[in-house]
Amino acid sequence: MEDLLFAASKLFWLFARPNTFMLFLACLGVVLMAAGRRWGRWPAFLGLSWYAAVLLTPLSTWLTLPLEDRFPRPPPPARVDGVIVLGGAVEQQLTLARGIPALNGAAERMTEAVALARRFPEARIVFTGGSAGLAPGEMTEADVARQLFAALGLEGPRVVFEAESRNTWENATLSHALLRPRPGEVWLLVTSASHMPRSVGCFRRAGWEITPWPVNYSTQPGGRGWFDPPFSFRLGQAEWAVREYVGLLAYWLLGRSSALFPAP
Repeated sequence: MEDLLFAASKLFWLFARPNTFMLFLACLGVVLMAAGRRWGRWPAFLGLSWYAAVLLTPLSTWLTLPLEDRFPRPPPPARVDGVIVLGGAVEQQLTLARGIPALNGAAERMTEAVALARRFPEARIVFTGGSAGLAPGEMTEADVARQLFAALGLEGPRVVFEAESRNTWENATLSHALLRPRPGEVWLLVTSASHMPRSVGCFRRAGWEITPWPVNYSTQPGGRGWFDPPFSFRLGQAEWAVREYVGLLAYWLLGRSSALFPAP
């Protein structure tokens, strides 16, 4: 069942991602109008409206801010037993092709792990991430993380790698089964701020009271810098936010999250 749901989610998002779907609608509308079908102006208008809204309004920020502001980062705890770092910040195929660890726009997940390891030298550092592709490659995210952490001096028995998870739900459940956290332990959860609500919902449902430690912010509150990023960045930002909202709803319906929109 898990494999079926995983494949279905990948295939659904392949066609439903807003930037792709809206481009398809716009092209369909143009083709219909060229063929003399006047009603083709409606799909064309709808598709182009998405791109116009992202270009001319702070739509991407409006969508992202509620996600990133949901879990403010708390003051540093006096004691930390462990740090969970979610995958999603590394590029397996590029690492395999070039021979050095490759990171993407969520790289702060990895750098924060090293910073926390130095701040809390007794804490366990756990990276969780396998392969999120329908056809797993030769290298997992954990393999890349192991290379990167070792190059940065973070290695040894306190560093643990979970290499089987394919999504956030499996990050939570497989890490919980691997580590068996005890009541009263303090564990920090490191992931992108916009991904934190869904992540916290999964970890709570898995029976883990985690302390959110968000990184990788992409917005500024108060209207500052909303139009500074290029159009291409804002398109990606808006699509990522939509993906998170769809994921929140799907995980809640599937019983994988403790709430529809988890809160502190």
